[in-house]
Amino acid sequence: MGDHLPFRVEYAKTGRASCKSCKSPIAKDSLRLAKIVQSPFHDGVMTNWFHSNCFFLKSNPRTVGDIGNFDNIRWEDQQMIKEKIESCSTPAVGDSKSRKRPNSNAFKDYKIEYAKSNRSVCIGCEAPIIKDQIRISKKDYDSEKGAKYGGIDRWHHSECFAKIRDTYNFFATGDCLPGFKTLQKDDKALIKKLLPEVKNDDLPPAAKKIKVEKVDSKEEKTMKDQNKKMYDLRDQLSSLSKKELISLLDYNAQYIPQGESNLLDMLCDSMTFGALSCCAKCSGQLKFRSGVGYKCRGDLTEWTKCEEIYTNPKRTKFIISPELKERYEFLKNYKPKVEQRLFQITAPSTSSMVKKEDTTDGPKVDCGPLPLRGMQFVIAGKTTKNKDLLKTEIMKLGGTVTSKVNENTAAVIGNENAIKRDSAAIEAARKFDIQVVSEDFVDEAKDYKDTPISLITKKNICDWGGDPTTRVNASIQKSSSRGKSMYEKSSGSKIKLQVKGGGAVDPDSGLEDIAHVYQCGDNKYTVTLGITDIQAKKNSFYKLQILKHDNKNKYWLFRSWGRIGTSIGGNKLDNEDLDYCIAEFERLYEEKSGNEWRNRKSFVKKPHMLYPLDIDDGLDDSNIGNLKSNIESQLKKPVQDLLSLIFDINMMKKLLTEYEIDTEKMPLGKLSKKQLQQAYSILTELQQIINRENPERMLIVDASNRFYTLVPHNFGIADPPLLDNDAAIKAKCEMLDALIEMEIAYNLLSAPTDNQKNPLDAHYEQLKTDIDVLDKSSEEFKIIQQYTKNTHGSTHAHYDLEIDDVFVIKRRGEEERYKPFKKLSNKKLLWHGSRTTNYAGILSQGLRIAPPEAPVTGYMFGKGIYFADMVSKSANYCCTNATNSTGLLLLCEVACGKMYERTKADYIEKLPKGYHSTFGMGRSYPDPASSHLTKDKVEIPYGLPITRSDADNYNLLYNEYIVYDVAQVKAQYLVRMKFNYKF
Repeated sequence: MGDHLPFRVEYAKTGRASCKSCKSPIAKDSLRLAKIVQSPFHDGVMTNWFHSNCFFLKSNPRTVGDIGNFDNIRWEDQQMIKEKIESCSTPAVGDSKSRKRPNSNAFKDYKIEYAKSNRSVCIGCEAPIIKDQIRISKKDYDSEKGAKYGGIDRWHHSECFAKIRDTYNFFATGDCLPGFKTLQKDDKALIKKLLPEVKNDDLPPAAKKIKVEKVDSKEEKTMKDQNKKMYDLRDQLSSLSKKELISLLDYNAQYIPQGESNLLDMLCDSMTFGALSCCAKCSGQLKFRSGVGYKCRGDLTEWTKCEEIYTNPKRTKFIISPELKERYEFLKNYKPKVEQRLFQITAPSTSSMVKKEDTTDGPKVDCGPLPLRGMQFVIAGKTTKNKDLLKTEIMKLGGTVTSKVNENTAAVIGNENAIKRDSAAIEAARKFDIQVVSEDFVDEAKDYKDTPISLITKKNICDWGGDPTTRVNASIQKSSSRGKSMYEKSSGSKIKLQVKGGGAVDPDSGLEDIAHVYQCGDNKYTVTLGITDIQAKKNSFYKLQILKHDNKNKYWLFRSWGRIGTSIGGNKLDNEDLDYCIAEFERLYEEKSGNEWRNRKSFVKKPHMLYPLDIDDGLDDSNIGNLKSNIESQLKKPVQDLLSLIFDINMMKKLLTEYEIDTEKMPLGKLSKKQLQQAYSILTELQQIINRENPERMLIVDASNRFYTLVPHNFGIADPPLLDNDAAIKAKCEMLDALIEMEIAYNLLSAPTDNQKNPLDAHYEQLKTDIDVLDKSSEEFKIIQQYTKNTHGSTHAHYDLEIDDVFVIKRRGEEERYKPFKKLSNKKLLWHGSRTTNYAGILSQGLRIAPPEAPVTGYMFGKGIYFADMVSKSANYCCTNATNSTGLLLLCEVACGKMYERTKADYIEKLPKGYHSTFGMGRSYPDPASSHLTKDKVEIPYGLPITRSDADNYNLLYNEYIVYDVAQVKAQYLVRMKFNYKF
């Protein structure tokens, strides 16, 4: 298809397809329309066909621009579809004379009824709709589920619907709603009062229609005549064989599409208007695309298709071969000529066939305070009030009542007797550390305007209960967002890989316990192929494995495919002999990649083909990151806690997820250094492209495709985004930086250690850093505390910093490395902040400078190690938040020497002779008169901030210090900070 449109129209090629609505066959050559939906079986789409009359009962295209192939059907059918779309888009109004009176179609997407259960949620206010309340539905065709199921009901409280009726163009009286007659008498009167007819003077401005290029009557007549001419020719060409149709196109060097119907479309165009010349940009062949023009089908590179479009392409006279002239009278009489094909350029209302469920920035309707909005409760045991009444009260406050306790349950409502009986709900509450609150919690919650988190703690009647903030926020976020696709995988799934023989056996094979990857010499018969194609909206993988039974001479060929990070796809397992498995493995590898298996080490990327992912799955990571042990640690408790923090593998995986890295295709520890260097190089290339005066989109697409293929990302069903701006490139650089640090941590975690030692002690030794806890009563601690207190920037007021612990650190070999710079006169104790996941790498290998492959974006003063004298300037790089409020900052002795002073960004590749560092001078800086000088002549700039008198001449808010030699840095302290967020 390639149009990325939600609908398609054509004449049925066979009589085999059945209508998805009425289920009866669609006769050959009859007009049929399709809804294009995401396929659950592969990373692509599938067409659901309908009779032309049935289609509009289940679909609601807003414009003919939404319908692919529209210009290639007969003129009279085009007009019929236009009329259908127009009638469906007529607003639901009453008897207003200035607007079109609606037909029955205007109300077909609405419904009114009594709620059948408590399960529905109002789209307007996002609060539950209680059973037997009046609810009103507006059909949704645009969301993922709506598109798949031919429209789904989106329910509203009647009051909420009335408040947002204009967004649905519903201006008629409430008695026009289908289902109105089923309401009771009083409710009918209520709805008529709630939804009166909107008079003509009160109607809002008509909704802006999608801009369509105007066509005058003369052009329209020409288009009609051209359409008739093409179809007269098509009817005659239908008598030719497929081979003859192809020979006509081939004789004129025209594009040869798949399928007889497409061949006829191409021939009719070429014979009516002239044979198409090749694309001027890539010499590719052109093909007409309805509503757009003639689109090139060529490839600019092996990663990117050409996107050139011509409205009036160059043509030559179409020539009929002598043999066919002799065979067919109408071809003998054919007179070739060249003319322009007229068509209407129609923009689609949407370019995406697959949409997530609606996401909201909050309720569309303000129904006043709903303090329990998004919160889940479980009622345990007997209650004073009737349970149904209590449940209703909770729902009226925006909450929901579930039958089972889960990790995001806000609280269990019960009493002392319920706790004593220790029911399943109470047992689960204890397990998840969830409070049991008394029944009057609900009454007191009515007085709250915001989420009553403190009330949960106040009304707790059990002797357990953790901080409810995290679970309540998670529940609210989940309830207020309908953005999760039906195809997205649950993030909680954990796959354990069985590593045997030549690698990890894919668990989807079901053979991980009895088979291993077959290996013959250096040949490991396992490969994962992938491709990200932004133009085709694909993010695909294909995996191949030959598996051998552990004990028997038995073999299987396993393959799986789909879209990364989703449930879209499938797999197949064949039990065959070894020769068949090898032959089929090699055939499939070549089919999918365009390369022979034997030449895989000199792989050449082919257009539209998949690319091998360099994934090392030779490690069993099932126990990596398990720091629990019965062996007593010899480390001090704060040091143990520090190591648990920096080696927290769950935090690393969470970070990968935040970066949209696919942790199944590219898990921790599977990233090769070569891959990361290639990824850096691509980002550098992208930065150079976007910094040109007129950056070419195709080059950005090409490089983005390569980057995402090399480092697989999980976009769910969303389109892969272009890396077309500095911010996006900087974010990916930060991602690669983090991946490098995490790779170091993972390698330390996976390295063999002494089984007789506590894992924390073993990992401590791997860091090759002496770590000790600084006494909080010491002078050093007080100085660091003062440094923290005094140098918090005024622009960073959304959090306060509180020191948990200070560690004295000595990296082995660093003192010796620092010696040559110790004699420099200008030495300072400066801050450096980074994510907690980076510190295993920082402590074991020191602070490092970005590699040569990395792009220069984000480095104001060049690639170096950056420090600050304002604690909050560095603290911002810890990337903490209200729920993850622990950060780590280094205090390093930095040999600044003679500083190259700069008042604004200046990318430094090499310092001027005689300089040792760059000093980015900020408007605000610690008062130098209050600095502390240590006995080693190291300045600690812990004075209160002062502002320069000529501050307007400085672009930076705060000072930055940059050194370009790692030997100029000696780490002294590691400060564990608590970030107290205010808002």
